[in-house]
Amino acid sequence: MQKSERHNLIIDLIGSRQIGRQEELARLLAEAGHSVTQASVSRDLDELGVVKVDGRYARLELPVSEASPFGVSAITSAGENLIVVRCSAGLASAAAVRIDGSKISEIIGTIAGDDTIFIAVDGEHEQKIVMKKLRMIFAAG
Repeated sequence: MQKSERHNLIIDLIGSRQIGRQEELARLLAEAGHSVTQASVSRDLDELGVVKVDGRYARLELPVSEASPFGVSAITSAGENLIVVRCSAGLASAAAVRIDGSKISEIIGTIAGDDTIFIAVDGEHEQKIVMKKLRMIFAAG
């Protein structure tokens, strides 16, 4: 069982059902063949940026607005050492400059394409820290 497969399943489950308890999510994961503990579910939710909204779990997505200078729409993990930032077409380089300029010490490096930025970090702990900092940077515009 790959963590990425479990993460994708969690995203699908919370997107298609109203799930309000970690135990319920653990049961649904077990039914799909992923045996996990409540503690594992808690870590997964944290890594995915899932929060409770109106009593149910939802993925925290950044709103894309006309006013946003970078058009950042998603900040997600990929493995333990990579973060993927999705932007509006043509704005990834500008967003990467903003990320690099923020001097986040846990970031090893960034690579920007047209609408995607890859950010390298040392490990899972640093990944969580950087994702939280990026959400704060881009939610504020």
